[in-house]
Amino acid sequence: MHETQGLTQREQALLRYAEKLTLTPGAVVLDDVAQLRRVGLDDLAIHDACAIVAYFAFVNRIADGLGVELEDACSEAPGSAPGNPPAEQ
Repeated sequence: MHETQGLTQREQALLRYAEKLTLTPGAVVLDDVAQLRRVGLDDLAIHDACAIVAYFAFVNRIADGLGVELEDACSEAPGSAPGNPPAEQ
């Protein structure tokens, strides 16, 4: 698990859940969801967390499966994209 010092219990629980869902999705059980409820997440928040983690896993697997590589412009500045100038500050 990554460094969690300074994070709230809720944030730590979300990170544990996201890591488990990412690395061992078949091992997620109802108690994992119950732990999220115990730190104050409702069903919609749990659904959203699950959907976001699953979406990123899906997109990364599609990109990896097709051999997609990041373009140089994507790594230059946060929020920049090819053909789009960086946002003014």
